[in-house]
Amino acid sequence: MSESIKNIENGEKFVKISSDNFSSISEQVDGVFKKVNDIAQSSKEQSLGIDEVNKAIHLLEQNNQRTTLVARQSSEISKSLQEEFNSLDNIAKWASNLGYKGVQIPSWDGRLIDLDKASNSKSYCEDIKGTLSKHNLELTELSTHLQGQLVAVHPAYDIAFDGFAVEDVRGNPKARQEWAVDQMMKAAKASQNLGLTAHATFSGALAWPFVYPWPQRPSGLVEDAFEELAKRWKPILDQFDNAGVDVCYEIHPGEDLHDGITYEMFLERVGNHPRCCMLYDPSHYVLQHLDYLSNIDIYHEKIRMFHVKDAELNPTGKQGVYSGFQPWLQRAGRFRSLGDGQVDFKSVFSKLSGYGFDGWAVLEWECCIKSPEQGAREGSKFIQDHIIEVTEKAFDDFADSGVDKETNKKLLGIN
Repeated sequence: MSESIKNIENGEKFVKISSDNFSSISEQVDGVFKKVNDIAQSSKEQSLGIDEVNKAIHLLEQNNQRTTLVARQSSEISKSLQEEFNSLDNIAKWASNLGYKGVQIPSWDGRLIDLDKASNSKSYCEDIKGTLSKHNLELTELSTHLQGQLVAVHPAYDIAFDGFAVEDVRGNPKARQEWAVDQMMKAAKASQNLGLTAHATFSGALAWPFVYPWPQRPSGLVEDAFEELAKRWKPILDQFDNAGVDVCYEIHPGEDLHDGITYEMFLERVGNHPRCCMLYDPSHYVLQHLDYLSNIDIYHEKIRMFHVKDAELNPTGKQGVYSGFQPWLQRAGRFRSLGDGQVDFKSVFSKLSGYGFDGWAVLEWECCIKSPEQGAREGSKFIQDHIIEVTEKAFDDFADSGVDKETNKKLLGIN
């Protein structure tokens, strides 16, 4: 019995050990199942992850295709825009569609005109006018703003203005000036061949760096500068006179001719040359706080060209006319699209019409806010709305009594 009891106790121990072993095995099996499940889950997630990666790659490929398409479309649009403005025919079509009646051609832009040909060939000039006429446009004037600037350049601006000239004369101020004078001479002949009567240009500048008298200007410095300026321009003015064309200097900051006084100083030194005239642009007067309406009263006989351009001057406690070297958007004085600035164009058009100005109203556009496309669209209508059809009879002609001179004497008691 004792032996049986002992065997039973040993059996219980074996059972317990077996049970413990089975529990351990069961736990290990559970662990294996868990790991297998984790692996399966991980595989599933990995599979899903790979699927998501494949989807992302597919989306990237689609985006790349879209980006390529957009880039191609942008390139085509850019090319289209370049083509729209890279020839006289294209830009004339564009301007005509916006309602403009004429164009002023910058003579330095070879895409629009070959100045050498225009100065030598009347048939070439007829072709230019024919191109414009095809789009119901006229040629208003030629301009030589860049070449005129180079007739007189102070050494301080040599590098800055060098890019205005052809590459052959850059870095050589003497050759550059000779090229500029030759360009002006050709512009006179080209204007004549094109049947024009007015020409737009800049005077250039020798005295401009000394516009503010600090340090004190040496006695005679400004006078010497204007003497030299007149000396350089006199032969050019004579050439234009022979061509029957007025030289209209745009009165402009940065030029020696930047207001009425400086224009008069120059006019005196070229002997009151009949071809020495003015291009009126009120925007440049606004920016220097000059009375642009009185300017018409004073110089209306000399104003032969008109740029319709707007501007505003908003001085603060921090900046005024000089505008503190700020970019255009932050300047107190800045150019604006037509109607967005401070120029009273109703009064400008009224005064010019009252004085019998019969030239073109030419849009010159610059704005630091509005796009040039919008400015061009709005500009045509703005100018058309301001053009005045000058009356040929007095508003009170209906009340004319029809009396003659003898009756007038009787009314005045004159025998």
